[in-house]
Order: sequence, then structure tokens, then C-alpha cells
Amino acid sequence: MTRVARSFLPHPFLTVLLIVVWCLLANQVTLGTVVFGAILGILIPQGTAAYWPGAPRGIKAGKFVVYLLVVIWDILVANVQVAWIVLTRSNPAMRTRWVTIPLELRTPEAITILAGTITLTPGTVSADMSDEGHCLLVHALDAASPEEVRDEIKHRYERRLKEIFE
Repeated sequence: MTRVARSFLPHPFLTVLLIVVWCLLANQVTLGTVVFGAILGILIPQGTAAYWPGAPRGIKAGKFVVYLLVVIWDILVANVQVAWIVLTRSNPAMRTRWVTIPLELRTPEAITILAGTITLTPGTVSADMSDEGHCLLVHALDAASPEEVRDEIKHRYERRLKEIFE
């Protein structure tokens, strides 16, 4: 992207996302809604660009779409699993675990997406991050072992985020 285009659209993905979110909030897709969404989508990133000096460039959109599909699927499956656990198990039978996830991700945006993904998936929640940003502390509602949870998060989410943000 050229320098002029980058100053006009400092975060093109955010611009598109804001347009879509505005249309969803307005609950209609009309010319006026899209135009107002575009105005918001241009002004908000321009107004906040100074606070994102090291924003990632060149995110792989195709891989990000695949990541979103995986997350949506995992949320649906986890909803059913958590409902089953709540309906069929008594409290003492639950195997709650605190899990430390060592991170290979270094960009704040990727770590934020990972922590959000973990929290959005029913049955797990991101509770804390180390001061250096090298580990996440995650609580799992029901897990056979902490290693199983750690390996699944690293393989299913962190690996994909590394590919998206490399």
C-alpha cells in the first residue's frame, strides 16, 4: 500500500470490519447505512492510528477467514460439551484445571486474539498474562490434564495465529 493510501486507510481491515459491524448494528444494509459505516470506518482508524505505531502489516486474510471458521465451529461444539457437562455431572466429578500456556506469539494483536478466542470458547477462560507477555494463564472447566488443554490451544489456535501474523 502506498504512503498516501496508508495515511487515508491506516487499517483497511478495521475499516471493513467497522462498516460490517455498523450495518449489523443498524440491522439493515442500505446505501445510507453503508456510507455512514464507511465514514466511521475511515475516521475511527485515522483518529486512532497514532496509538497503533507497530500495527501488523500484511495479515493473511485467507488464513484469518479459516481461523474464524475454526473458532466458530469450536464455540458451537464447546457449547454442546459444556451443556452436557452441566446437565450430567455433579460438581465433584468436574476436573477443573489451571493451565499455563507458553506463548510463541509476540505481537500484542495476535496475543489479544488468542486470549479472546480462549475466553469466547465455552469451558475455558483467559485469566492472566505474564508481565513479559510470554505465558497465558487459562482456566478449563473440565479437562483430563493441563497438558492436553495446552497442546490443543497451541495446535488449534496459536499455530494458526502465527501463520496469520508472520
